[in-house]
Order: sequence, then structure tokens, then C-alpha cells
Amino acid sequence: MPETTPDELPAFAQLQEKWQPIWRDGGFFRTDDPEDKRPRKYILDMFPYPSGDLHMGHAEAFAFGDITARYWRQRGFNVLHPIGWDSFGLPAENAAIKRGSDPREWTYSNIAQQKASFERYGVSFDWSRELHTSDPEYYRWNQWLFLKLYEKGLAYRKDSWVNWDPVDQTVLANEQVLPDGTSDRSGAVVEKKKLTQWYFRITAYADRLLDDLKQLEGTWPAKVIAMQRNWIGRSNGARIDFRIEGRDEPVTVFTTRPDTIHGATYMVVAPDSDLAAELVEGQPAEIAEPFAAYLARVQSTTEVERLSTDRTKTGVFLGRWAINPVSGDRLPIWAADYVLSDYGTGAIMAVPAHDQRDLDFARAFDLPVKVVVDTFQPVTGVIPVIPPDGELPDIESVDPAVTGVALTGEGRLVNSGSLNGLSKTRAIEQAIKELEAAGTGRAAKSYRLRDWLISRQRFWGTPIPIIHAADGTEIPVPEDQLPVVLPSTEGLDLKPKGTSPLGAATDWVNVPNPIDGTPAKRDADTMDTFVDSSWYFLRFLSANDDTKAFDPAEADKWAPVDQYVGGVEHAILHLLYARFITKVLFDLGYVHFTEPFSALLNQGMVLAGGAKMSKSRGGVSLSDELGRFGVDAIRLTMAFAGPPEDTIDWEDVRPGGQVKFLNRALRLAMDVTSAPDVVWSSGDESLRRHTHRFLADLPVLAETFKFNVVIARIMELVNVTRKAIDSGPGGADGAVREAVETIAVALSLFAPYTAEEMWERLGYPPSVALAGFRKPDPTLLIEESVTAIVQVDGKVRDRLEVSPKITAEDLERLATASDLVQRSVGSRRIARVVVRAPKVVSIATE
Repeated sequence: MPETTPDELPAFAQLQEKWQPIWRDGGFFRTDDPEDKRPRKYILDMFPYPSGDLHMGHAEAFAFGDITARYWRQRGFNVLHPIGWDSFGLPAENAAIKRGSDPREWTYSNIAQQKASFERYGVSFDWSRELHTSDPEYYRWNQWLFLKLYEKGLAYRKDSWVNWDPVDQTVLANEQVLPDGTSDRSGAVVEKKKLTQWYFRITAYADRLLDDLKQLEGTWPAKVIAMQRNWIGRSNGARIDFRIEGRDEPVTVFTTRPDTIHGATYMVVAPDSDLAAELVEGQPAEIAEPFAAYLARVQSTTEVERLSTDRTKTGVFLGRWAINPVSGDRLPIWAADYVLSDYGTGAIMAVPAHDQRDLDFARAFDLPVKVVVDTFQPVTGVIPVIPPDGELPDIESVDPAVTGVALTGEGRLVNSGSLNGLSKTRAIEQAIKELEAAGTGRAAKSYRLRDWLISRQRFWGTPIPIIHAADGTEIPVPEDQLPVVLPSTEGLDLKPKGTSPLGAATDWVNVPNPIDGTPAKRDADTMDTFVDSSWYFLRFLSANDDTKAFDPAEADKWAPVDQYVGGVEHAILHLLYARFITKVLFDLGYVHFTEPFSALLNQGMVLAGGAKMSKSRGGVSLSDELGRFGVDAIRLTMAFAGPPEDTIDWEDVRPGGQVKFLNRALRLAMDVTSAPDVVWSSGDESLRRHTHRFLADLPVLAETFKFNVVIARIMELVNVTRKAIDSGPGGADGAVREAVETIAVALSLFAPYTAEEMWERLGYPPSVALAGFRKPDPTLLIEESVTAIVQVDGKVRDRLEVSPKITAEDLERLATASDLVQRSVGSRRIARVVVRAPKVVSIATE
């Protein structure tokens, strides 16, 4: 780099060129010393996908993660801050198809580009633990994990209706379908398709996933916890068995309102369920043909449309009848699209008087409506709705069959035999008791959560380690034969076609049965890439160990992650799956904790003129901004723009102002003329008080992510220090060196290049990142004086400079003796004097 004279400020590009190789070669951020006795902190950023270079979103997210890691190092902790790439997935495969190349080429060239950008950006990663999920050395352990779940009965294969992305030609997990019914990846309207697929039985952990959220309250954002709870969606109720005429096995339905069973007047099954197909089988053409036509219509409708409350209800009668287990009534069985095949059992008992969707359907097809809850009978703790005339109406006058409005409020049971007169809560308890006694029902729970569909019909992912024998037997690949490595793409057509390209790799897919040597085939699907990211935080602990996925002893030392940083867009999918896998590993004895991430920080978005930035939409180029302003100014701008969770618009911030500030800070270090061993206590006491108040306040501010306030306080200290140099004893003063050293260490969290240069110019070897915060001197935290505000009859009339140790009695005497106060009171007498914190004196007059 060009040489600079002692009085010349180096340009940011010079600093970046100078310090990058020093950091790279110095190993300052490695955490592999077994003799290191410092307390540990595991700080983790959600690892990036290598789709091109870093963008503004990366600049924000990784700035916050790095600030946090650097803060805890300065606090004396041994900080693990690793980096890797979530490098399997559709973007790489689609890019390879477009270019006619291997997805490996696109993926690893992007990783090299992003790695160089991370180094330029000054992120304090432990590069010795770098990992890529598309390396066989990584996905071998995905396959190991799959086999462990398979052994435990948590990985299984079944035929089912799945979410199908017609553009990417692959299935999607429920969590990958957006609320509007489109794919979160391609944007295509998701269709339904029946396939044989692999699932992880995440529903077996539904209660624990829900209940353990209590461990995270206060350390995870409340909205993320709420999103997880809503997605799991636990409902308490009962499973009730309905006998079907002409069928040996009863049909079980789940309901949250077993108390209303006397009001059930028909049954509905999902038209795309196996049950509907079975009930129609053998029926005459006048039943079977309308059903087939209706099923075809339903399959082209999204779940969002099916569940819409304002859609006209549609359905077909299946020509079959169920028997109400309590009343003995015959209930017609209908297929209707407002019931989903994967909710509960895919069948419901319809109580139209007390459910609006059931009522809309009943009115559309002229089905009976029976009121069994009188919502106008008072219930303890519930105020009934009183009409304007003050009279409670008869049930007949609010008959839902006439009004079209279901009675969904609280009330007492009517027309319900032994349940009559009971409140809802009591009636539910009694109904379950009677059902259990009769052997026709039982208390139960239901969940919105569905098992995790992990099969993908694409090439660029982890091969599923199962071999299928000729007779259909599933044979797990022996662990000593892992990894099952992806074949070469040479000769393979990767274009989406609805089946995995791996099925056409004959030399790869055709293998001998490991049991008897007969011809067999590998499973040609690959795993959902969310499997890769569900446990990667553990692989970082043993990133270079070829003998195991991770060392449980290392997990005991480092895990769970102390602080996780990333976008709220992963609030459901990734976090839910990582929590599930952690609980499985806990049950298997590999880890001794049940939640992977103890604390979570979600950063906001970076907009450009109010619009979201992306590769397709365009926006501000991070590379261009770094070229204009330098890394430190961009990092500082990101942190100073507001709280981390806030969305910022890049048009509203001013990196140029941060460049000027950084130059002012660096100039301070250049102006210090005292030696490192100068006696600080002999210096300017006022400046020392500013320095030590900053040191005292810093931990609370940094640990509550008030990074913008920390920067404001650094700016204040820079200004006070400059004033001391220019108008006081100058750069030789011990207090000046103390303040500038404090600024350099604090600034290293945000602007590492500038801070490192300051540290060197102050006479210290690298790295300032390990210098540590000094403890504040408590004797310097006492204020020299405070201003007491004096109010007379609610109006400020005087301000008194007093000692912070002054008593309330002293303040009263000072206030009442003040000439200005006396003039304000005039001829009136002081009735009382009240002293309130902080040092406010309120005087009332008569």
C-alpha cells in the first residue's frame, strides 16, 4: 500500500488492503485451543446461500452478528463465530440448467466470491471451521442423521397428496407454500399431486415443540414465538367414532366441541382423501360420476381458496350414511372441499347451527340445522347479549337455518339429553366421559402441524440413503458405506420433469441388494435442503472431524448457540426444523439440551426507495457502496440507522457522514503523543469521567442490541476528546490516551479497519479485537453536580446546581430560599414542598 506520513490520513482502501492479510494470517479469531480457559460464547449467523455476491441484506445481517461476536471477545470470552454455505438447492440447479453446466461449478465459484467479500467486509469468522453443505464430507452426515431417524421410526415413506410446484417440478413441504397458495421459491400456484414420498415424523414432537417455547420467552422475539405456536396449532377436543352403514370399520373424526354432538346432522369428508374414494367405490354411476368430476375440480383449487370463508360452498353426496353414536340418527355423508384430507382424519361431523362453514353448506344443500347451544342463557362469567328491547329472544327467533348466522357464542346446552343445562366447559367434560364409557370416543389433541415432507425430485441435494429391493423392501445403506455420493452430471438431463434426474443415472441407481446381492435400486429422490440447515450449528463444532457428525463433548462445551442472528423469514421453516432435530438428537443421547438457539436476533430489511432489494428487482449494489465509502462506513451506517429489527431505507442514510466521523476518530490516535505507560489518573478529570461513564453504560447498551446508541456515545466521546486536545493540555495528557484507547476498542465492534489502525498508531500490536474493555472506575461515575428543577404551581421557575449527594431536606431548603422562587411566589404562602426523583422540587402555594 502507498506509504503515508504521520500527519496524513490513510484512505479506507489503503486500510483495507493493509489489514486483510494481517487478520487472515494472524489467526486472531480461531477457537481451537483446548487450553483456552476463557468462558465461551457461541455466536452464529444464519449461513448464506451462495447465489452470487453479497448484497445489502447480507451487509446488515452479518454486521449485527459480527458486532455481537466482537463485543463478547472484548468482554473476555472465547467466542466461536463460524461460517459456512447452505450450498445445495434449486437456484444452483436451475442456474446450471440455464448454462448447460454442472451445479457444482456455479455453486463453488459463488462461494469463492462470497468468501472474498466476507474477508473484505471484516467479519471476524473462524475460517478454520468453514463448511459447505454440498460437500460429501458434510452430506454424509445428513445421510447418517436420516438413518438414525429411520431406526427410530421417525423417517418413513407413504403415498399421499402433496404440494406440487409445476415450475420447479418438485414437491414442497407445507411450510414452503405461502399463504396465497404459491411456492415460496418459484412463485407458481401450488397444485396437489399423489406421490410416494419420504417424511420426517415431526408431529411426534408437536407437544414438545409447543411447550418448550416457554424456554425461549424473553430471548426470542415475541412474534417469532407466536408464529411457531400458530403453525403447530394445537387444539384440544375428542376423537369420536361414527359407524358407517355397510362398512366394518368406523370413521373417526376429531372435534374441539364434542359437547355439540347432538347437533351433528351430516358428515363431511375431504374429496381428495382415501376415505372418500373408498366410500364411493362400488357406488352407482349417479354417485360415482359426479364425485369424479367434483374431485377433478378440487384438485385444481388451492388450499387457500378451499378454506376461504366467503366462497360458495360446493360438494356432492356420496350415497352413504353414518350413525351418530350418541343419538343414533342417520347422517348423510358428503364430500366437500372445505375439509382438507390432511386435517385430523380428513372427516368431520358437521354441526351447522354452531359453525358458520357448516351452516353455509347446510343451507346450500338444504340439510337439517339443529340448535344445541342456547347462546342467550347466561353462563357464569359470561354476559349474554341483550337485545335493545331488553328481552331474551326465544331460540326459534334466532334460528340459524332462517337467519344464516351460526350461534357461536357461549351458552348452555339444549336438545342434548344428559348435557342439557351445562355450560360449554362442563358439557365438553361430560360428553367425553360418556363417549369413553360407551367406547365410542376419547379425549384427544389435534395439530395444524403436518409431518415434514423431505423428498425432492431434483438432482442438487443429499441422496436419500435407502435401497429398494425388487420386492419393495426398504434397505438402509450401511453406515460404513456412507456417503452415497452424487454422480457426475455428464449425460444427465437436469431439466425438471417430475421425477428425479438421478433415476436416469443407471450406473448410479442400479446396485446390488446389500443383503442378498439381487438387483436393487437406490432411492432417486434427494432431501429437502432444510435438512442440511437443521443441524449445521453442530457440525461447526467438529467441522474437520471425518469420524463423526459432531463430537458430543464439543456440544457440551459450546452448544446450544448463545446468540443466533438472521432474518424473520425463517421464523417457521428453518427454526422449527432445527428445534425438531435437536430434540431427536437429545432423545438419542447425542446432546444434553433441547433447544438449539438460546437467543435470537432478527434484523430488519434494507430497502431502496421503499422497495425490497433482490437480484430480480435490482436495488443498491453493495460492491458499489463499499467502493464509494469503504467497509467501515457501511458497517457503521447499518448499525447507526436504528435498532437492528427496524427496516431501513438506504436512501435515508448517509454513509458519507460516517466517513468524516471515522477520519475524526483516526485523527485522535494520530494526535496522541503520550506513551502507552502514561499515568491516566493524572489527566483531565472531566474527560476521564466521560470515558468511564461510557465504559459503565456500554454493556447494557450492547447486550440489548442498542448498537445505534453505542455509536452515538462513541461520537460524543470523540467530540469531547477532540475538545480536550484542542483546548486543554493536548495529546500528551494521560486522560486523552485513555479516551482514545477506549474509542478504538469500542469502534472495533463496528469499524474494524479504522480501529485496528488507531490501535497500531497508539503503539500496540494487533489485534485491537482482543484488547478487552477496561473496567470503569466507580469513583469517576459520581456526577460532579446535578440540576434540580424547581416548579412552582406546576411551572418551572428555577434551576439549582446541587451536589448529587444532596438530601431531600437540603433541596427543600434551597428551593424555598431561592430568590427567584420567592419572587415567583410573591405574596402567596408556600403550602408544601415535594421532592421527586430525579431531583425535581415541586412547590405548591396557597
